[in-house]
Amino acid sequence: MPDPQTMERMRRLIEEIEYHNWRYYTLDDPVISDAEYDRLYDELVRLELETGVTLPNSPTRRVGGDILPGFEPHRHLGRLWSLDKVQNKEELAAWAQRVSRLIAEHNARNPDDPLPPPEYALELKFDGLTINLTYRNGELVQAATRGNGEVGEGILAQVKTIRTVPLAIPFKDGVIEVQGEGYMRLSVFEAYNRTAREPLKNPRNAAAGALRNLDPRVTASRRLDAFFYNVGYAEGVSFASHREMMEFLRNNRFPVNPYVRYCSTVEEVAAEVERLAEKRGEFDYLIDGVVIKLTDMRTREVLGYTDKFPRWAVAFKFEAEEATTVLRAVTWEVGRTGKLTPVARVEPVELGGVTVQNCTLNNWGDIERKRLTHALGTRVFIRRSNDVIPEILGKADDEPGDAVELPQVCPACGTPLEWRGAHLYCGNRSGCKPQAVGRLTHFASRDAMDIETFSVMTAEQLYDELGVRDPADLYELEFDELVRLNRFGPKKADNLLAAIEKSKSRDLASFLHALGIPNVGRATAVVLAGHFGSLDRLMEADVEELKTLPDVGDVVAESIHAFFRDPDMLESIRRMRARGVKAEAAQPAPQADANHPFFGKTIVLTGTLSRMTRDEATKRLEALGAKVAGSVSRKTDLVIAGEAAGSKLAKARELGVPVMEDGEELYRLLGAE
Repeated sequence: MPDPQTMERMRRLIEEIEYHNWRYYTLDDPVISDAEYDRLYDELVRLELETGVTLPNSPTRRVGGDILPGFEPHRHLGRLWSLDKVQNKEELAAWAQRVSRLIAEHNARNPDDPLPPPEYALELKFDGLTINLTYRNGELVQAATRGNGEVGEGILAQVKTIRTVPLAIPFKDGVIEVQGEGYMRLSVFEAYNRTAREPLKNPRNAAAGALRNLDPRVTASRRLDAFFYNVGYAEGVSFASHREMMEFLRNNRFPVNPYVRYCSTVEEVAAEVERLAEKRGEFDYLIDGVVIKLTDMRTREVLGYTDKFPRWAVAFKFEAEEATTVLRAVTWEVGRTGKLTPVARVEPVELGGVTVQNCTLNNWGDIERKRLTHALGTRVFIRRSNDVIPEILGKADDEPGDAVELPQVCPACGTPLEWRGAHLYCGNRSGCKPQAVGRLTHFASRDAMDIETFSVMTAEQLYDELGVRDPADLYELEFDELVRLNRFGPKKADNLLAAIEKSKSRDLASFLHALGIPNVGRATAVVLAGHFGSLDRLMEADVEELKTLPDVGDVVAESIHAFFRDPDMLESIRRMRARGVKAEAAQPAPQADANHPFFGKTIVLTGTLSRMTRDEATKRLEALGAKVAGSVSRKTDLVIAGEAAGSKLAKARELGVPVMEDGEELYRLLGAE
């Protein structure tokens, strides 16, 4: 073990080097020469070689190490929310009116404790990959992608290659999560492509691909940067305003984009957004809009969140960019319902930083409306809607081209096609491979039966080699037939069978979504499961009863009714239930009861709970009539403390606020036994 004096010298060198990295890469204001910096760095490298010790936060770890075997899932301490979007001044004004109304309603109910008038902070909306960094006692201990907002992929080794990311920060009083965007500067992208054997397609994909590459050396070679804009979870620090939070980030050496504007009216916001849209091409990085947030943190807490978005923030998306290119072909793809969708294949063209080769065409009527029936080989206008989905707007010239053929038979199986409304369909439900593979993949997806390890490739292989055509066939698979398949060893077969067995306990809403009922998405499946409570009751329902449900009109009701009278569907469901698929309604969430110990109480959550996420606990507490607050004060009635509870627990004890530990009694009261 190295002597304490050497270890202390290494720690001091790391602090000095990180400080100078911050001055050089983030502030662009170095205070020592390159030669002086090199002497510090070389001394650290020498001591690491002599001692055989490389500390976790050493800057020598940035260059990239060994190829990793795979990404590990990482559960975020605080949820990473998506932002609702607006695309014009009218939608922006409508959002601002909702915010003002919510503030006014709160102030009417709480005249002694009013919220301030809305003030807006404007920030650039970067077009890269969201990253979430975890610091414990001042050291970077984890980095993850956004994932689904609750669970992402751990990419610590990759993020450490970004020189602007601090490996250690001055704040050492607890655990914090800091969100930002990893991106590739346009100048770096262009320089990379001038010498690369395989040029990168665009800066967005270059950054995302580098951060999700298992080899950190690839990440390091891309010379990525990052901007940080939010503290999503914090123990030991709190903020009264957006300004305070941004100052905290700057003081802790996080690179913060220099652009931020504060506006007091929505008219000022709209004018600034318009100005930025005109200047978007002047930045050395891609932006696709402006993020608009309320500055007051207490207002954010009061306004809260919908199921998907914070009510106190919105993203103004810039108008899509347009270009012209040559339409080379139109192909027809078959979906899981049998519907054929035309896809335009165009001459590759750069659009908004992305190379576009395929464009959306909804149906034959869309082709006719856009005068594309004789457009092959001619130039067409294309646009990236919301800067994501490319679409063809129409012909760019009047010269006729070659004809786009309307198919008469299915391109996958040769079955004669039929018209259903505006769309062409293939009726060969079980014998058409794209349909069967699509249904199987959808059935096994995370929001449906959640069969882990099941992919499109798995579905194709089972279709080709074992004759799997229907989801019910999955529950009849056996180990001996799986292990005979190419690339299917005993472990993979066991894992798949275990995942299929586990799926038998999925709740009714997930099962209904998995069935792929036409016009029924996940949200409608939840409504159906909540109303009927059992699969049998739903299957017996008539159209009139179905139409009484929220968001179920004539078309959806008819679809559901017809689906459960299709002999093939009924047989598939019968086989699945015979094999043990339960499809039972989930346990209902606890309802508010004035006699419940949590009813009317102000409760603060801190630390990590063993059996549910903080979001899940919050929803249950609110359903029980409690108010969940973000900080401890004399008005707090109870603090619920999980593992690694920090400053909030200490504050509760200081103020004499009752504390409930993570345990059976807590889950009994939450109705989660």
